[in-house]
Amino acid sequence: MNLANYIQLPFVQNALIVGVLVSLCTALLGVTLVLRRFSFIGDGLSHVAFGAMTVAAVVGLTNDMVLVLPVTVVCAVLLLSVGQNAKVKGDASVAMISVGALAVGYLLMNLFPPSGRSNISGDVCTTLFGGTSILTLRPEEVTISIVLSAVVVLFFIFFYHKIFAITFDESFAGATGARTKLYNLLLAVVIAVVVVLAMDLVGSLLISALVVFPALSAMRIFKSFRSVTVCAAIISVTCTIAGILSAAQFNTPVGSTIVVADIVVFAVFSLIGWITQK
Repeated sequence: MNLANYIQLPFVQNALIVGVLVSLCTALLGVTLVLRRFSFIGDGLSHVAFGAMTVAAVVGLTNDMVLVLPVTVVCAVLLLSVGQNAKVKGDASVAMISVGALAVGYLLMNLFPPSGRSNISGDVCTTLFGGTSILTLRPEEVTISIVLSAVVVLFFIFFYHKIFAITFDESFAGATGARTKLYNLLLAVVIAVVVVLAMDLVGSLLISALVVFPALSAMRIFKSFRSVTVCAAIISVTCTIAGILSAAQFNTPVGSTIVVADIVVFAVFSLIGWITQK
């Protein structure tokens, strides 16, 4: 089947819609996370989401979002709001939560295998690295993804100047009267939402790639916050579309294909940046 026919298939169209929206959200927030040196928070939260997902499967929840999203939000708030002021600093907190949640999740899946699932290793591998779940989305999942993505984009647009302020100088922003704790709280919630949405797209281990690569690629050429953000969004969406279509065409893992596309673009932008700065 050629590419034109693939695009006309409903499940591919659903995957493209969700993929574009999720990649747009990760790119918008990725610039802020990279500049604040919280690049790996996506990785840590994705492992938390994995642990919560296994608990939901063990207790038999039909809609794991009911448990996964609140747990991930709480951990995001703890990491962003109190991580830098606690005895265990932010990077160490991410590492502890990441490894701990991953270990607990895998242990629970082996001790209490969900009914109807005999291939535990396959389920874990699919959750960690992504599989074909983005190509088998149900209509209600597409709707939820559209609504949550719209909330994230609107948040970024309406609070753009506040996000800019806390990204570059949170102390100064607080001194001028900005409610930095509130904005950090909102940012943490939004990041958690994006991580949960991205798990179906690339799997929990590859989410950091969606956050980091587009932002770093844009930074190779552009310097202003606005230019980097716009460029990162374009790169992320383009790579996601290319990855989904390539995966559907060549029967490769969706998440890995998208990340490889991001890596290629990063290499190209790095080369362009090196040439233009000579």
